[in-house]
Amino acid sequence: MPAFLPKVVLSSLPRPSAATPGRARRLSLLPAAMVGMALLIFASSTAHAASRLKDLVNFEGVRDNMLVGYGLVVGLNGTGDTLTNSPFTERSLMGMLERLGINENSDFAVIKTKDIAAVMVTATLPPFAAQGSRIDVEVSAMGDAKSLMGGVLLVTPLQGADGEVYSVAQGTVASGFSASGASGSTVTKGVPTSGRIANGALVEREVNFHLADLTSLRLSLRNPDFTTAQRIATTINDHLKAKLASAVDSATVRIQVPEDRHGDVVGLMTDIEQLAVVPDQTARVVIDEQSGVIVMGENVRINTVAIAQGNLTIKISETPQVSQPGPLSNGQTTVVQRSDVSIEEGKENRMAMLKNGVSLQDLVQSLNALGIGPRDMISILQSIKAAGALQADLELM
Repeated sequence: MPAFLPKVVLSSLPRPSAATPGRARRLSLLPAAMVGMALLIFASSTAHAASRLKDLVNFEGVRDNMLVGYGLVVGLNGTGDTLTNSPFTERSLMGMLERLGINENSDFAVIKTKDIAAVMVTATLPPFAAQGSRIDVEVSAMGDAKSLMGGVLLVTPLQGADGEVYSVAQGTVASGFSASGASGSTVTKGVPTSGRIANGALVEREVNFHLADLTSLRLSLRNPDFTTAQRIATTINDHLKAKLASAVDSATVRIQVPEDRHGDVVGLMTDIEQLAVVPDQTARVVIDEQSGVIVMGENVRINTVAIAQGNLTIKISETPQVSQPGPLSNGQTTVVQRSDVSIEEGKENRMAMLKNGVSLQDLVQSLNALGIGPRDMISILQSIKAAGALQADLELM
């Protein structure tokens, strides 16, 4: 519930008379309706502005881990690596055969199979993945293989950043395909040289992280901000009725686990991650010049500035004309080009004046009123920033 509510002065309402009991009952219901409407509007605006704590932060230690491995895909229908162009594939094939008990001999020098491909296997190990659980893997070709469709990935150990093996992958690769006709036309769906194996890796080692033994928690803000970090700490302290949370910096909030919650860290996290916090944000304008996308935050403000946008357009059109010779003459009928040159100076464009402290909506409406497209709007925003009138960070992607 909010800490303050709007006051309703009941004495200003007309008093009902005894002669009109129906009207008195209607008037007596008016204050309650006004209070209910005010509470509804206030609660709805607050609910839309606040976000859950779990949507604003990450709990330190509760994270994914990247895994990578090198393996071989076999069973390809002539779409694998060319061994002469991919020596690492040939060496891997020879090493695999030796481990399976086939000794190296001169026959290896004439191997010309194109049904095998060397691949990199990647996977993401989720937090608290138990031994024996399965995860998805991605398979990508390394050599000149044309397609991995229908291939089978052989047993491939997947290692973490510490060099330890955490899972083993194997299975049939599901990938895109590419088909071509005799006339040279081709049809491609997806990426034939990259595929996926659903539940293709078996977790063999668990990450050594015991959440229940923690005596303090660290929350990492997804969008670092000092105001948001302080609001999070204040909200947690109000909920726990103790000063246990503190904002370390703009990206970190530390929480001391209460003594009565030792061993019940999961329950504590469940309680606080549902708390509603109103995040703050820095005024920022993000521009992607390649695609022409412009994203402006709510707090973007513009100082007093005048904007004009005009173009000088020169159009040259060539119109073929038929020239006929005069009657009883020896001339010939010819086709000549007639040029038409027109110049547009953008006389209909006007200068727009933006007052001090205009909002994002006013800025967009003013620029749209000039008929400005996304490309020109990017140049205008950069010019406003260069003039010192844009009170926001301008980020170019």
